[in-house]
Amino acid sequence: MSDGYIRLIPTDLRWQPTPEAATAATAYVARLFSGPGDDVEHVEYEFYDQVTLIDAGENTTRVTCPRCGSDIDVEWFFDLIEENGVSFDELDVTVPCCEAMVSLDALHYDWPVGFAQFEVSAMNPMRAKYEFNALELAAVSAVLGHPVAQILAHY
Repeated sequence: MSDGYIRLIPTDLRWQPTPEAATAATAYVARLFSGPGDDVEHVEYEFYDQVTLIDAGENTTRVTCPRCGSDIDVEWFFDLIEENGVSFDELDVTVPCCEAMVSLDALHYDWPVGFAQFEVSAMNPMRAKYEFNALELAAVSAVLGHPVAQILAHY
């Protein structure tokens, strides 16, 4: 059986909230699943010691180079992650298409991915509208004290 996630991360990859703000944001996100027919398996937050890939899982099927516009074999991306893990000291890599030095967060992914040291995630969310809307994202941002991006993942 597969799992789906809504993952919320700060737009600044090194920014982290206070533990109190993280707890409040997690509680707010959990309340977004309190309507009729809404459900979520669990909502949690996590702090990371290093910048960490917040990926889209099986949703990622295409990666494109921002320098030359060529498709990059998605297996290259997954091999890179497998070799290096999901935590990074440095995001710069040499892309195979044009051998340019490019930051991993500058690559174009068919489904958004991100890099962060903090996330709030909702596992197996059930709502009429799966993803969060702009007002809900703005509310999470206000609780955390920093803008957030949304990553939809499927594993």
